[in-house]
Amino acid sequence: MQLVKAEIIAIGDELLYGQIVDTNSHWISQELDLMGVKVIRKTTVGDNRTDILTAFAEAEKRADIILITGGLGPTQDDLTKPLLAEFFQCEIIEVPAAVAAITDFFQRRGREMTPLNILQGHLPACCTYVPNEVGTAPGMWFERNGTYWMSMPGVPHEMKKLMKDYVLPKLPSLFPLPVIFHKVIKTVGIGESWLADLIKDWENALPEHIKLAYLPSLGHVKLRLTGFGDEKLQLQQEIDEHIRVILPTIEKYVYGYDEETLETAIGKLLQQNGKTVALAESCTGGYIAHLITSIAGSSSYFQGSVVPYHNQYKEKILGVKRETLVNYGAVSEGTVVEMAQGVRSLFGSDFGLSSSGIAGPDGGTAEKPVGTVWICCAGEGFSETKKLQLTQDRMLNIQLTGVAVLNLLRICINQENK
Repeated sequence: MQLVKAEIIAIGDELLYGQIVDTNSHWISQELDLMGVKVIRKTTVGDNRTDILTAFAEAEKRADIILITGGLGPTQDDLTKPLLAEFFQCEIIEVPAAVAAITDFFQRRGREMTPLNILQGHLPACCTYVPNEVGTAPGMWFERNGTYWMSMPGVPHEMKKLMKDYVLPKLPSLFPLPVIFHKVIKTVGIGESWLADLIKDWENALPEHIKLAYLPSLGHVKLRLTGFGDEKLQLQQEIDEHIRVILPTIEKYVYGYDEETLETAIGKLLQQNGKTVALAESCTGGYIAHLITSIAGSSSYFQGSVVPYHNQYKEKILGVKRETLVNYGAVSEGTVVEMAQGVRSLFGSDFGLSSSGIAGPDGGTAEKPVGTVWICCAGEGFSETKKLQLTQDRMLNIQLTGVAVLNLLRICINQENK
């Protein structure tokens, strides 16, 4: 089955200036993916005649369906409509049904209609008028040489209404749509290049219709398997079988699938094992507690946290020995062990987690540069520690430490179950 290719063109200077985030293209891509339409390119262009016409011409060469958002307002800087008329070589004419719909829209809201608003009901003669029930800028549908175009307002709720009511229902009648199935494997504690080397033979043996993508993020690497075919269930079963083959090789790094987060996975592990956890955070300042408590139901396994930012509170609240702090410093293995043990005792939890480090950008030394962090997970009869050498960026160091602490807890829980 031939792949149906789509291109999205987002128009507006405000998108290029960063004044507005283009959430429209993201949403459209997700909806098309669910229908088996592959988005091959997303283009953002400013309110410039040459750039817009160039984008139109290039998209027509490579896509089966082209979806345009933005540039349909009533002011002179909104160029999409006149440039579509120019591109398709037709004049702009009054569309009585469009003018009537716009007039009714203003009347129902008790607003005065201006001549500029009336002009929004004037459309290229070669387009099919698509009513916009929640706004004033009509949708415009074009067909030429087997390629289909839809121009929509940039206002998200207006664009979504037109997509749901008109574009998405129309696609199955235009194209024999394939099935696209995604499965995402979530890993933590291994870098992208290391992971790629570990699974290279398995990756090379994947069939042509199943593609693998590496999606790295802060402390994580996602493996996205995408299958193309005719039957969703068959694809799902085939991809599940390929995952079953590689899982023994990477299982110790895998914490979940698809939309599951590390903090969600940790919550499930704690609940399944009837365990609780408490936190002592220094350099992370409560960030890890925020991650854990962002999950509904975390009160069943999260006991509480302490942020002993100054050494005196590490001593007074958690019972860290003064000689440990004097001899080894706050950023040391001994300190995080005593912090984790202390918070575990304080809250009566099964696990105690701790972090202490130099988040930056200041405070580093030759012996302990910025980015040096010690973490610990303490449980009944054990204390697992790890030294991290991170970056010069404060927020990045906090986030990476959060991932490392949660992963250390995951490892400890799994080790207990062996």
